[in-house]
Amino acid sequence: MDYLYQPYTAKRTSAISNRGMVATSQPLASQAGLDMLKKGGNAVDAAIATAAALTVVEPTSNGIGGDAFAIVWMKDKLYGLNSSGHSPSSISIDSLKENGYDEIPKYGFIPVTVPGAPGAWAELSERFGNLPLTEVLAPAIDYAENGFPITPVLGKFWEAGVNKFREVLNGDEFSHWFETFAPEGSAPKIGETWKSQGHAETLRKIAETKGEAFYHGDIADKIDRFSRKYNGYIRKRDLQNFQPAWVDPVSVNYRGYDVWEIPPNGQGMVALSALNIMEGFNVHSKNDTDIYHWQIEAMKLAFADGEKYITDERHMKVGLEQLLNREYAAERRALIGEEALQPEAGDPPKGGTVYLAAADSEGNMVSFIQSNYMGFGSGLVVPETGISLQNRGHNFSMDPDHVNCLQGNKRSYHTIIPGFLTKDNKAVGPFGVMGGFMQPQGHLQVAMNTIDFQLNPQAALDAPRWQWMKDKTVWVEPDFPTHIAESLRRKGHNVEVQLETGAFGRGQVIWRDQETGSLFGGTESRTDGAISAY
Repeated sequence: MDYLYQPYTAKRTSAISNRGMVATSQPLASQAGLDMLKKGGNAVDAAIATAAALTVVEPTSNGIGGDAFAIVWMKDKLYGLNSSGHSPSSISIDSLKENGYDEIPKYGFIPVTVPGAPGAWAELSERFGNLPLTEVLAPAIDYAENGFPITPVLGKFWEAGVNKFREVLNGDEFSHWFETFAPEGSAPKIGETWKSQGHAETLRKIAETKGEAFYHGDIADKIDRFSRKYNGYIRKRDLQNFQPAWVDPVSVNYRGYDVWEIPPNGQGMVALSALNIMEGFNVHSKNDTDIYHWQIEAMKLAFADGEKYITDERHMKVGLEQLLNREYAAERRALIGEEALQPEAGDPPKGGTVYLAAADSEGNMVSFIQSNYMGFGSGLVVPETGISLQNRGHNFSMDPDHVNCLQGNKRSYHTIIPGFLTKDNKAVGPFGVMGGFMQPQGHLQVAMNTIDFQLNPQAALDAPRWQWMKDKTVWVEPDFPTHIAESLRRKGHNVEVQLETGAFGRGQVIWRDQETGSLFGGTESRTDGAISAY
């Protein structure tokens, strides 16, 4: 039986509950979060349990060795957490060039940055959690120790990842990845059970020590030894120097709603900039060529600015208030005409990842995202730990004059972004769309589907998506309206229909009705998405 074959248009409605809800891309992970709510945990406990479980049940997109960001609505206040890791302190453009590199490779130790996900779990638990971390991580440990069956979309991407790595990974340092994720010489098949004892032991140590073992103890020692053996840059001191950063989320007001993102080094500013540009257009109907054209052009302009200006906030030369300036947005909007633009950055006034959403009965809500980057990440697994190291450093520039140039102890431009929506200082809820540089494009589309077109959470996610790729090239999904695609081509867009929908991101949404207190959730139909609620 082919579990990826679906000849029919499947329709699902929004999930509704009033005591708690968890939405993510894997049924077992969302159930892990719901278990915490039923045990007396809050939305933060549920989010951590779900995130940890996802490192086991969806390793094609994230892992213990990745990064994380969160936006938390707790007791009527919004908090932001940036738990993205910095580059090793000893790395530099000169050292790479001395070793023969003109660009940062995708795989191996060079693009490895300090993992931030375990620190995020410990930090969130310490500040907001009701339950001990040992209890919250127990479901993830159980899945790793005793195994779980491979779901359809997971199986597809796992097989693709193994096949890709067979082609591009050469060297003894990569053998541990194949031992972990292709133990029988191939990817586990859909329905087969996979387990990882090393993964379970690492999670157990993180839980028991509240993350200390990972950044200061024997796990840090193992990462250090592995890196030294293969001439990597990351060292135990880099892990010891890491600390998640509490930040103030930033927002723009879009037609009466405040749309919130984490400030740089993440690319949430791209989504907010695009919304600022769209605010000035008369948006009246979803299936209108002009609206799609405006969205795509706004996104292109926002990306051009993001690529030029966004990096570790300590190194940015242009401030957030400048990038989100309304007059600057009007200047950018004025560049949009009837024809597709070749995007270029402006001059502001001086002055793939997993996503989950969780909500509890007390009104608390969490928007959480974590990733290894590029699927399985660097191709490196720390021996005996199950830790797949991320390759986030690949986003750095080798141009020393670029704002996002490679330097030691620096956070790179980051793709993963959690979103949150409020209205009149009250929570509407968390939302997000994972998937590399699709993420701000997904945020724009989901936000407008909700605010402008009044689509319910499930419909807002199911609506056919577009993705700007580069120059004037735009990808659209197979069910994207043909007449609009043809009209966009006449405006100069190079529209390409993609049969594979995985590139268009995977999202989750939970909205709270302020009058009834009911929760309304949508989950991604493009993956093994599931909502657990009660």
